[in-house]
Amino acid sequence: MRKHRLDLFSLISGGLFTVIAVVYLTASLDSDSVDGRIVIPVTFVVLGVAGLVGAVTAVSRRARPAPVEAPAEPVDEP
Repeated sequence: MRKHRLDLFSLISGGLFTVIAVVYLTASLDSDSVDGRIVIPVTFVVLGVAGLVGAVTAVSRRARPAPVEAPAEPVDEP
């Protein structure tokens, strides 16, 4: 399996929507209601922060020089 870079924005988004789903599920089991005036703005704030973190991370990765790989050893052919 090929390794890939961690996509922080997708990880935070998936975790956030999972938490929201669990909150709504728990509230429905207790016959309570979830105040949407709080949930929706918090969702957008967290996604905005995650987007900023992802953008800063991408810029910092581009600013770093690429690691120098060792040259491949020549293959001896019989």
